[in-house]
Amino acid sequence: MLELTAAGWALAVVAAIAVGLSKGGLAMVGIISVPLMSLVMSPVQAAGMLLPIYVISDLGGLIAYRRNLDRRVLLLALPGAMAGIAVGWATAHIVPVRGVTLIVGVIGLGFALNALIRPALSGPPRPPTGRAASVWGGLAGYTSFVSHSGAPLWQVYAQPLRLQPLVYAGTTTWFFAIGNWVKLIPYAALGQLSAANLATAAALIPVSLISVWVGLRLVRIIPAKLFYQLITWGLLAVSLRLIWQALAG
Repeated sequence: MLELTAAGWALAVVAAIAVGLSKGGLAMVGIISVPLMSLVMSPVQAAGMLLPIYVISDLGGLIAYRRNLDRRVLLLALPGAMAGIAVGWATAHIVPVRGVTLIVGVIGLGFALNALIRPALSGPPRPPTGRAASVWGGLAGYTSFVSHSGAPLWQVYAQPLRLQPLVYAGTTTWFFAIGNWVKLIPYAALGQLSAANLATAAALIPVSLISVWVGLRLVRIIPAKLFYQLITWGLLAVSLRLIWQALAG
């Protein structure tokens, strides 16, 4: 098991809660997990430690949304996602830790600023297209590999389709569940599924699974706008800290 300070374990618990909430239907919440853990370990190690938690938590989400899925939307996006994961693997091999830290910080900052300034969706629903699915699916696959933060880019593709809420949540869950299972191979090759990482993840999985259940309830009782504003501001603060950390060395 990883040797973490009390503060490190507190961050790990919060990160596990964020993962579980994201699989319970609050997809954007998961973005903050790797940036939080990157405050106490390298981003690559943080992503590796959290991946088993994502994989197991996916099972809870798949059970909850097992009957809700748009197969066409999913199948159009998966090839691009696989390509994005491959590029992420290559990036992890050639970019130094400071570079990955900077990437994670910039990704988080971009997502936070986008969420704060982007106008609400307007206009009629648009049908899924192969080009949009490949572009946004690929970018979501890449950012998902680097920092498990593909949800916002997936939303750029999926939200304008105006799927029914349960179908949207189910399709999103399937997209990232498949991606996470695929990511096990390159993460193992990178040595990030070590015994210490797996033991730490195992200790946090119960917290994450409980949070899946909590997420399913929160979707129904908390105004989404307020909830995401709080998460966005938190992500903004963490991301700015990571960018400073990377630039300062």
